[in-house]
Amino acid sequence: MNNFVLHTPTRILFGQGQIAQLATSIPANSKVLILFGGGSVKKNGVMDQVYSALQGFDLQEFGGIEPNPDFSTLMKAVEIVKRDKITFLLAVGGGSVLDGTKFIAAAALYPQDPWHILETGGAEIEQALPVGSVLTLPATGSESNRSAVINRRATHDKRAFRSNHLFPLFAVLDPVYTYSLPPRQIANGVVDAFVHTIEQYLTFPVDARVQDRFAEGLLLTLIEEGPRALAEPENYDVRANVMWSATMALNGLIGAGVPQDWSTHMLGHELTALHGIDHAQTLAIVLPSLLNIKRDTKREKLLQYAERVWGITDGSEAERIDGAIAATREFFERMGIATRMSDYQLDGSSIPALLEKLAEKGLTALGERQDITLEISRQIYLDAR
Repeated sequence: MNNFVLHTPTRILFGQGQIAQLATSIPANSKVLILFGGGSVKKNGVMDQVYSALQGFDLQEFGGIEPNPDFSTLMKAVEIVKRDKITFLLAVGGGSVLDGTKFIAAAALYPQDPWHILETGGAEIEQALPVGSVLTLPATGSESNRSAVINRRATHDKRAFRSNHLFPLFAVLDPVYTYSLPPRQIANGVVDAFVHTIEQYLTFPVDARVQDRFAEGLLLTLIEEGPRALAEPENYDVRANVMWSATMALNGLIGAGVPQDWSTHMLGHELTALHGIDHAQTLAIVLPSLLNIKRDTKREKLLQYAERVWGITDGSEAERIDGAIAATREFFERMGIATRMSDYQLDGSSIPALLEKLAEKGLTALGERQDITLEISRQIYLDAR
């Protein structure tokens, strides 16, 4: 196991009715800006509960944060924060709202052009406004980590950033808030959490048995409960297990002391930026092909994955690896997420443009061994057509 430092400071308020703790979780006398997306939190009553819990606080709203939050939209919120001297940001929604809120928290206090945050990956963030969250869509794990991803639609640019200043102070996780989500969002969330887990697990062995077993437990839970979440939308226990799996998949625990491979996300981001495909859909497109192309360097963990997660023990090594990749693809399809570019009316003609964007960002040595070159990325995209 590799050396690691693990710090997970976010206070998790998990379960039905935990929103009642909002008032004691936000510092008294705060000027609070509530940030949300398209308005579903108003239709399903979550926002009413937020206001009820925060009676007596100085509250303002900013809505309209998009899936894959756009830089220009977020900069409008930054102006409000500065103008009205906001002191606390409360994200009410899913991962996109949280990611956007983290950017706003950093940009409002950033001494340079805020785009510089994204150009440097957040390396020069020295302070940020405090952030809390009321999670309504389990998927990204953003509610308890230090990372975020922002899109700039005008230039088809999607970038990740991170900083220790961006850990949310708290996260309210009430599975009941997920009951009204459309099936597509539930499916996307399950696939996103699944791939987050895979990218910290399916690399090469470093005798990190605890992390491996935690990761395998999350994968098995998502495989078992993901389809049930679609079939039984108001099953509290199912939704609770999905929600907690998504949080645990990216709060730092399973990635501590192990090699990680975020190339599926990097290649997927470019598909979203150029074609507007849902984030989780791009992961479902890229991952099976990446595992196929990189089967030799991932051989040991692929065989472990085949046995422990999918119960595949018969056949040659190549056959077991084929079986694990096929089972992964079938799971995504069972969740209603198509896994080929052609399923999204893409014929591969944009692959040169996708590779150009990777090159512009210096993403030319990806993977746990930094051996996924632009040529390997091209092969992965071609395999995913």
